[in-house]
Amino acid sequence: MEETKSNPHFNPNKNDLNNLSFRDLFYKYIRFLPLFILSVAVTLMGAFLYLRYTIPVYSASGTMVIKNDQAAGNRGDKVEELFGNNRAQNIQSEIEMLKSRPLMQRVVERLNLQFSYYAIGKIITKNKYNQGPFLVRARRIADSSSTFSFKVRNLNSNEFRIDENPTPIRYGQEFTNRNGIFVLEKNMNMPGSFEYKVTWQPTVTAAGTFASALQVFPKTPGTGILNISMKTPNPQLGSDIINKLMEEYSAYSVEQKVLSSDQILHFIGERLVDIGSKLDSVQRMYLDYQTRYNLIDADVQSGNYFSIISESDKSVNEQNLKLGVAGMLDDYLSDKKNEFNKVVVPSSLGLDDPTLNDLVSLYNKAQIDRKLLVDGNVPVGNPAVKELDGQVEKIRVSIRENLRNIKAATGDALQGVKRRGSLSEEQLRAMPVKIKELAEIKRQVETYQGLFKLFTEKKEETAISKASTIPNSEIIDRSYPNLQPVSPNRRSIQALAVLLGLAIPALFIFISEVLNDKVTTRFDIEKITEAPILGEIGHSYSDETLVVSKTTRSMVAEQFRIIRSNLQYVLGKKEKAVIITTSSFSGEGKSYVSTNMGAVLALAGKKTIILEFDIRKPKVLTGLGISRGGGITNFLVGKTNNIQELIREVPEHENLFVLGCGPVPPNPAELLLDPRLDELFDWLKKNFDIVIIDTAPVGMVSDAMTLSKFADCTLYLVRQSHTFKKQIALIDEFYVAQKLPKVSIIINDVKLKPGYGYYGYGRYGYGYGYGYGSYYEEESAPDNFLDRLFAGLEIRRLLGLKKKKRKK
Repeated sequence: MEETKSNPHFNPNKNDLNNLSFRDLFYKYIRFLPLFILSVAVTLMGAFLYLRYTIPVYSASGTMVIKNDQAAGNRGDKVEELFGNNRAQNIQSEIEMLKSRPLMQRVVERLNLQFSYYAIGKIITKNKYNQGPFLVRARRIADSSSTFSFKVRNLNSNEFRIDENPTPIRYGQEFTNRNGIFVLEKNMNMPGSFEYKVTWQPTVTAAGTFASALQVFPKTPGTGILNISMKTPNPQLGSDIINKLMEEYSAYSVEQKVLSSDQILHFIGERLVDIGSKLDSVQRMYLDYQTRYNLIDADVQSGNYFSIISESDKSVNEQNLKLGVAGMLDDYLSDKKNEFNKVVVPSSLGLDDPTLNDLVSLYNKAQIDRKLLVDGNVPVGNPAVKELDGQVEKIRVSIRENLRNIKAATGDALQGVKRRGSLSEEQLRAMPVKIKELAEIKRQVETYQGLFKLFTEKKEETAISKASTIPNSEIIDRSYPNLQPVSPNRRSIQALAVLLGLAIPALFIFISEVLNDKVTTRFDIEKITEAPILGEIGHSYSDETLVVSKTTRSMVAEQFRIIRSNLQYVLGKKEKAVIITTSSFSGEGKSYVSTNMGAVLALAGKKTIILEFDIRKPKVLTGLGISRGGGITNFLVGKTNNIQELIREVPEHENLFVLGCGPVPPNPAELLLDPRLDELFDWLKKNFDIVIIDTAPVGMVSDAMTLSKFADCTLYLVRQSHTFKKQIALIDEFYVAQKLPKVSIIINDVKLKPGYGYYGYGRYGYGYGYGYGSYYEEESAPDNFLDRLFAGLEIRRLLGLKKKKRKK
């Protein structure tokens, strides 16, 4: 902070130059308003064409609820569990089922979506679904595994033509082509000629296409309410697919339940036939034995010991029942024909063993998963199916092993009961052996009666359940066609087009300014150097170099007068002064500015002389239309001692003189070191009020540095769109290091920017806001495209500016 305060060239406002205000930015870009308008118009036209010829996409949606029927009626029944009729609903599984290809195949077949109808237009082709003038019925498909298409051209209300075949075909008449045999049936009457494209796809292909476009997700997390949606090029198509999908899902769930019930009834029927046959045989045996040996009331004969035996027999019966059930289940599992054909594993049927129940649940899950894969057209040889086959076999072996363990445990318990019965039987040795044999037969009868009763009850329950089967889903909200497309979104596309139309020229302007390394604005100078800017000289369309005279009131002439006024703040109260003009390199207008500065100072009554010290490329005399002759070099080399005779008066300009350079020497730099140069300037200072030195560019040769010791101030020329920005750093070096006396900058050749006055971003502009025609002589530039464009758009009227005219 102390360094900045101690620096005499520190400009506290310089930092502010790095931040453009909103007004600066506005004027920076508003001058390109025609470009922005044109760009927005082009992008809006592109948006219009896009919206006009893009095929719209429509969204359709429906809502259904998945019901969990097991919450109220779950009885833990192993038979239903093993047959897959007792599994709890899993929402994610149902979502995958709804999105599955097999279910979509049912929809495709019901709606005949293998055929697609497209109306051929001049530019776009639209999907008409079943809303076209005809429908195609396939009598035979030549190759049902590949997709094909053909064109239908309507000839009149009764006839049409297929592809390029010239033979007309009547509606309702069969026709044959390389793809098969078909019939076109009228769907609605459409007058005139039209052309359609009909495409046929295999059911699997069409189902895959529609299934991939389907979106299913819970409408409310944690509930069974599902929202089903999809996007299609035809609104009716999407609604029909979703509605039919929900219907087919309900029908499929009913079919699965009926199939499960049929499997259970079939299994129970087989078991009832077998058990009934055995029960009849045992009952006949029991009756025959009672009749043969007249054993009517064995309990009275056995007394108290028989009561004990009865209790033992009861326990034996229970154990035998368990052994019978276990044996029946084991026999069923050992039979390979029951492995997959019915998806069935016999129930535990009263065997209260937790391990067996868990194994049965796992077996049921594996069987159901395998069935879902097979129903989903997954080949049996697929690794996933093979893996499930392995799991089923492994669990089946585990169940049989568990059953063997149960039978062993039950056998041990049975032996214990029998042993207890034997102790009682020893007390009944007097009882006839026939009574004991009758009791054994009775135990068999009770066993088969229990099994027969169990399966009979289950058969009735299953029959009732089958008769009352309802789907596990319900349609809440059917899908209805929405004629408002979701894509393309008209407002979004138009807004994007406007933004793009604004962004493209803005980006172009930004990049062009970033890549521009030339001085364009006053701001470009002020942000690099603190050297004062004395004034700005606009571009002149005049053919004359000398544009300043007593009678001229052009804008450029007035700008030179403004610089003359500002120069007094640089020179102070000096009556006589030496001014040196230089620049960074050639072509920046030193001779032009020197000539007109001399003229404007001469108009102020100052006796002024212009020295043509750009010895290498002298231009002052040529610009004034004065012939060359002797000059500075003649005096410096000693060919003449009379300076007065070398000085020439500028015609028609009072008080304005010029001293030409004379012959161009081979060694200009060394010539300027001659001591006679001091003598020259001493004489000029005595005889003239203002001496203007037009010297060579300081960035190229050292002439200006050599002559600077005679000058009181330096006019450093910067030309718009010509001087490089990096050369401004050289000016700053001369200014800070004071290598040149009192450096001031003149910005030359400032041109009118399209859409906004003169130079800069609304700073230091000329020719507007004051009634230009009232102050300056009007001059106009040659007509060009931008002028005509701005005249048509009246940009200056929009901005409240007045158009400038320039002199040719």
